[in-house]
Order: sequence, then structure tokens, then C-alpha cells
Amino acid sequence: MATFYLDIETTGLDPAKSKIITIQFQELDRYTGNATGELIILKEWESSEKEIISQFIEKSNILHEYDFSFVPIGYNLGFEHNFLKLRSEINGLPSLDILHCPFIDLRAVGILMNAGQFKGSRLSDITGKKGTGILIPGWYSNKEYDKILDYIKNEAEEFIKFNKWLYKRMPSLLSELRGHMGDDL
Repeated sequence: MATFYLDIETTGLDPAKSKIITIQFQELDRYTGNATGELIILKEWESSEKEIISQFIEKSNILHEYDFSFVPIGYNLGFEHNFLKLRSEINGLPSLDILHCPFIDLRAVGILMNAGQFKGSRLSDITGKKGTGILIPGWYSNKEYDKILDYIKNEAEEFIKFNKWLYKRMPSLLSELRGHMGDDL
């Protein structure tokens, strides 16, 4: 099984009208959640949206017949799913359905850690991530690509810290749960 941090940046929120401008992914250790590979950032401004989706397909093995070849781990993967699926089809590429195979979405954990509240459970609310992606379309429009890259690197670092922390803490929570539930589990 190969687990990978996965995220994208876009020019807006509607996959029918907005395009993907970056796809970033990084291999993670399946036992610790720590990064084991380099952060790969595919940039639309250096080629095209179609090209970065093609590169992602080639470099990630996401379309491999073995479902565990590329297990995405992210925060709110439904966003990535909707964009990758529609934008790959619009560009005449194989449809990318990242939610049909195994995946790990930490958004649900963030919500539960926030007492079940959606408001206040963004990655930037619960980690040291600086800001949200709201400024990215403007930076892209102004060709301020260095700001986009800084944002991406900070987001990846903070996500991986959070992921590693969960890998460390969750097994003890399972033991605690089993202690409370007894033989019912």
C-alpha cells in the first residue's frame, strides 16, 4: 500500500468554470504518517492544466489496477475529487475518481476534534497553517506564483505534522475505547 498526501489549488470553487493550477502530492510512511518522499508540485503555469493532470496520472500510478497503489490522504478530499474528475474529463483524459478506491480524509477528524462543529474545523483553524486558499486566484491572476508555492509548502508541512500526530495518538485512543467498551468490540 502506498499512501500519499494529496492537494490541489484552483482558480475558483466550481470545477465546471475554474481550472486546476497545481496538483501536489507526497509519499507518506504508512506506519508513521511522516513524509518519505519529496513534495511534488505540478504547476499549470509552466505547461497547461491538461499536462499537469497527465503528469499526475503518470507519476502517481493513480490509475493502476491495484487499488492500493495510490491511497490519497488529504483534508476535504471531496474538493479534490470533484475537480480532478471533471477537469480530467474536460481535458479528454481518463476520468480520475479518487474516492472510488481507498482514501483517508482527515476533515472528519478535524470536525470531531472541534466538538462536531464544521465552523472552526478548517486545517488553518486546527493547525499552524497560514490562511486559506481564498487569495490564490488573485495571486494566480497577478502571476505571483511564489506566493502560491509558499502557501502550498506551508499547507503540506502543517498537514503532515497533523497527520503524524494522529498516527501517534489514534492507537492509544483505540486502546482506551476498547477498555471502555469491554468485550462489546
